[in-house]
Formats: sequence, C-alpha cells, structure tokens
Amino acid sequence: MWKRQLDGRTLTFRLFGINNQNFIMRDEETGTWWQQVTGEAIHGPLKGRRLEAVVHDEVGFAIWKSERPKGRVLKPDPKMADDYEDWNWEKQMKRVRTVRPKPKGDLLKPRAVVVGVVVGDASRAYPFPSLKAQNPVVDRLGGEGLVLVVGDDRKSIRVFKTTVEGRALSFAAKVAEHPLRLVDAETGSEWDFSGRAVSGALEGKQLEKIYSLKEYWFDWKTYHPKTGLYTAGLPAPEPSPAAKETPPASPKPSPEAQEAR
Repeated sequence: MWKRQLDGRTLTFRLFGINNQNFIMRDEETGTWWQQVTGEAIHGPLKGRRLEAVVHDEVGFAIWKSERPKGRVLKPDPKMADDYEDWNWEKQMKRVRTVRPKPKGDLLKPRAVVVGVVVGDASRAYPFPSLKAQNPVVDRLGGEGLVLVVGDDRKSIRVFKTTVEGRALSFAAKVAEHPLRLVDAETGSEWDFSGRAVSGALEGKQLEKIYSLKEYWFDWKTYHPKTGLYTAGLPAPEPSPAAKETPPASPKPSPEAQEAR
C-alpha cells in the first residue's frame, strides 16, 4: 500500500501490466510505470522515484471487525463477479510456475509464503510457518528491535518496534491464552494483538507498527536481492551432489611412518 501523493500532486493509478508476475501500475497524470511490490517508478518521466509506503495490516476479517466494529467494508460489485478470484486462489497459485527456478541450496520453495520487513537499508524475509511455530519472534533489523506476532486466526500478522518511550522491551506470549496476550519481561505489562498494553505499568501505551508485506519468497527476493532470510527452525541445506560424491581425503602419513617405510 502506497500514498498517492508525490511532490504535492495526487496521482491516479491503474493496473497496466505484469512484470515478473508482479503487477505494474501506470499513473494517468504522467504516464509513469510503477512496480507494485516496491513502489518504484521503473519507466517514464518519474523513473527512479519511490512512493511513500503506508503501514497497513493484513489481518482476517474477524480480527479487523473486533478492533474496528464501526469500520466499513467495500461491497462486491455484482457486475464484476466473474472477475473476482475464487476463494481458493492461493492454493491455485501454488501450481503456477514462477519466473525463476529455485536456486541450488535455497532453503525455501519459490512460492513459500514469507513476511518481508524493511528497516532503513536492511531487509529480511521471515517464513510464515516459522512465525506460527515460534510466535512471537523477537529480532533486530537495521539497528531496530522488532517483534513479529501472529494472530489467533493463525493467518494474520503484525510487526512492531520493541522500544517504548526509549525503553527496549523483550516479549513472550502467555501460554494457552486466548485471545493472544504478550508479556514484556521488563515491566510485566500485557499487550494485545493490536500492540496496545492492556494491563500493567505500561497500560495504555501503544507499540509502533513496522511496515511488513506477506509475499511469495521468489517475488520478495526478486525485488529485494540483498534480503536476509530468517533461518531459525528451517532445515539445514543439503550438501551439493559434488560434495556427496567427493571421498574424504586420506590422512597424510606422519614423518615417523614415512621413515618406517
């Protein structure tokens, strides 16, 4: 999600095409082409410029409705019903070939779902199954402490800074607690999935959200070629075929053994 304003001008975007299985937007005001996943202008008068990212959530409807009971939902247009994707769209997409084959030694399949995070010039991809298994995940990226939290529906994800009013906090989830509650070790305050402290010394404080994107691994890596990968919980890479076939080197005889010969 990106802001439409650039240099004081509001741009109007339309879907224009596909590049490496990621769609391209074209603004009507200048005719510039923009890559959706990065917000970067890749062709036209504004080439090289970037749109400003909007920190947003990708959460299930039940969670969103519980937090925003008066929120409004975009109503489907019956005239466009045939153009909407099926409910099992993600399952169908897993069978679609990607633009790049899986590199040797890659720990993830091309269409593995990751959560991509960018802080400053640093980026890292977190495999979504690892996040669910280790919930929450506390990490550092670009000099910033962060915590990645999966919601009760096991599909929603949020990323927060771990510093509140200049104080670094460390978080863990309360065992068998529903709804989800995090506890910080420094004050014992409890925090909900929205990042708000609901009890304790920091009650009422709000964690600052960090921009994140749930994405396919191949697509994230294509547009973030220097990205790191969170590997905790992933199997070790298999040795290459050459390494398997190379026999171990024979030990070199000692000088004494050579003299005995």
